[in-house]
Amino acid sequence: MNDEPGAWPARASLSGGPGGAVDGAPETAPRGWSGLNTAHPDEACRKIVFIAWRDLANRQAGGSEVLVDQLATGLLARGHQVTLLCGGPVAERPYHVRRSGGTYSQFFRAPLAYLRNFRDADLIVEVCNGMPFLVPLWSRRPAICLVNHVHTELWPIRFRPPVSTVGRRIESAVMPWVHRENLFLTVSSSTAESLQRMGVAADRIRQICNGVVRPDPPTPRSPDPLFLAFGRLADYKRLDLLLRLWDRVRHVTGGKLVIAGDGPERARLEALAGPGVVFTGRVSEQDKHRLLCSAWLLVHPALIEGWGIVVAEAAIRGTPAVAFDVPGLRDSVVHGETGMLVRTEGQFASAWASLAIDGRRREALGQAARSRALQLHWSAAVQGFAEVADEAMKRAAHQAEKAQREPSWR
Repeated sequence: MNDEPGAWPARASLSGGPGGAVDGAPETAPRGWSGLNTAHPDEACRKIVFIAWRDLANRQAGGSEVLVDQLATGLLARGHQVTLLCGGPVAERPYHVRRSGGTYSQFFRAPLAYLRNFRDADLIVEVCNGMPFLVPLWSRRPAICLVNHVHTELWPIRFRPPVSTVGRRIESAVMPWVHRENLFLTVSSSTAESLQRMGVAADRIRQICNGVVRPDPPTPRSPDPLFLAFGRLADYKRLDLLLRLWDRVRHVTGGKLVIAGDGPERARLEALAGPGVVFTGRVSEQDKHRLLCSAWLLVHPALIEGWGIVVAEAAIRGTPAVAFDVPGLRDSVVHGETGMLVRTEGQFASAWASLAIDGRRREALGQAARSRALQLHWSAAVQGFAEVADEAMKRAAHQAEKAQREPSWR
């Protein structure tokens, strides 16, 4: 695994294989090194550290991990040195990945790993996935706070008081205060609005849009009704609600409901499932492609999302979505154009059944969804991130100059 001790890896390109530390060799460039960027001559090469909860190899990985992976890979291609510092299982990537501990111990070990190995970073990207790392408390380097979605409503679902109360307070009050001088970056208007409600000024929030990988040639649509729920089987995905709705809808639509993915809720969901429900567990990329192509609809009952990457992955294959009108999903689904957004369980069942019956309407929504998804490019997300990174570093330099000019009373 790409988890060797040592600091920065040797400079690597995508064509040169994995960019992990070479046998733990130390970085030979001087502190603060910035060289010529051959891929983007106007852009200085930088050392960028993402500090995140998980690597994409983690079985609990989701949209946030996909985003970080795409950004890190894109930045590496632009000539930067990129490291992901995270907890849990990790795997080889084109960029360097450094494991900083387990699910919870990483919040104590990440600062130590940073201080030992990455103090000369040009930019730190703190990926706040509920519990923040509070980077500005232990690093004086320029930083960006990347928030995929706010977890305010999830704390009481995941934990009991007082843990849920403390966690919610840290995310909603401590994290914005600690990053009061930094830019926040997110992927949806919903999250930007949530950050503003937490006290983050609008002029410090920047937004990029997720991309979607162009798929292989499409496989056939299922001749029989097939409905797909895809993702991590976690409590906030509300798949138990989907199973209840399926018991109402299946009498009208027939066919089957396929639930693809794995997670801590799987055993409970399997016990709740009635006729016509198929659990696939984790699937390969080939099977994922086949399922997304064959499904008549993507059904997405989640309580909240950062964006809902699977919605775009279905859309680019011409599969529309039915989802609740909640943060993130209201950004990835255009109601009445690329799918349907609903507010109640009854509306969800009605939209599901009506689109299953109305093939012409379903096809029109799928075509519009595909057209919109084709406009989503990861290269644009990487470019947007690079612009925010430039701004963050200029802000940090300006703040440092301002601090030097001000008189010190200490």
